[in-house]
Amino acid sequence: MPTIRHASFAPHVAPDTRLLILGSLPGARSLAERQYYAHPTNQFWRLLGEAVGQPLAAMPYDERLAALRGAKVGLWDVIRTAERRTSSDGNIRAAEAHDLAALVANLPDLKIIAFNGGKAAAIGRKQMKSRDAVTLVDLPSSSAAHTIGFAAKRERWRALRAAL
Repeated sequence: MPTIRHASFAPHVAPDTRLLILGSLPGARSLAERQYYAHPTNQFWRLLGEAVGQPLAAMPYDERLAALRGAKVGLWDVIRTAERRTSSDGNIRAAEAHDLAALVANLPDLKIIAFNGGKAAAIGRKQMKSRDAVTLVDLPSSSAAHTIGFAAKRERWRALRAAL
């Protein structure tokens, strides 16, 4: 499979965002459908639904985004562009990061930045070192390939309720 350069989506945030969840880079299915976490085996919408108290996974995509905006939750990725052969974070090469500090500077109500998975945390934490007013949280990846089990992931993701 050839290596292809991929680009992430625009941020889904509002000025009153209190919780920002940052992934690494959308996978092939998400890129094809132009939707965050579009692969049906990705547990993101179920996990986040537990945190915000809404059945996000059962909603159409536009309603999911509206529910997140209402809950003051934003989404984005730490990587602007990167080369990758498959959707696995382990295959990401030549990554160019987004300017997270610039985005965060425009979110005065932001309380928590949560990194969805180890790759997102490794890249994002480098940029967010001096953000004392914002709590940084590392979450287990919502990818089904991260095999610690849904129940264990759910407990960690439910901790995001503190930002809401």
